[in-house]
Amino acid sequence: MAVSGCAGAEDALAARYSQLVRICARPYFLAGGDSEDLTQEGMLGLLSAIREYSPSHGVPFKAYAELCIQRRIFSAIKSASRLKHIPLNSGVSLEDAFGSESSCPGMYAALELRRTPEEQVLARERADEFFQTFSRCLSPFEQKVLPLYLQGQSYCSMAAASGRSEKAVDNAVQRIRRKLSRITSLGDNSES
Repeated sequence: MAVSGCAGAEDALAARYSQLVRICARPYFLAGGDSEDLTQEGMLGLLSAIREYSPSHGVPFKAYAELCIQRRIFSAIKSASRLKHIPLNSGVSLEDAFGSESSCPGMYAALELRRTPEEQVLARERADEFFQTFSRCLSPFEQKVLPLYLQGQSYCSMAAASGRSEKAVDNAVQRIRRKLSRITSLGDNSES
């Protein structure tokens, strides 16, 4: 019935085999995602199995569905693990690292209201201390680019302000991200 296009039959089969999808997705990890993403990919594999199954091949539906689910999950994992996705999966947000209260004042207003005045002062001091420490690791050009970037300026305006090309600005931002990633992964941003 599902092959002939009956939506009710598709829904019934999807509900019946949803546990199989969870079992197939459980042992795997998706870079840049979570287990629900793999479960959704598995459900798409199950849906294609429901729509393309033919009993004339002599294979039980459960075996065919499991194969389709696993192939879809493997395809998603392989796609997410490609080298072209490394910048997305290992990126470090400069705004989060420097406490972007100054660059996005409305964004952290609710958090600031919950902090006591002492906590606000300490948080700003920690952010300033980290920024000063981190700035010592930067070249003079990177020190010029970082505040402009944190203010949300475009690469074009940062290039105009610094007298360099947009590509030079982009390279500086990427170097800053790598340096910040190294420092935060080493635990050098201790709070004192």
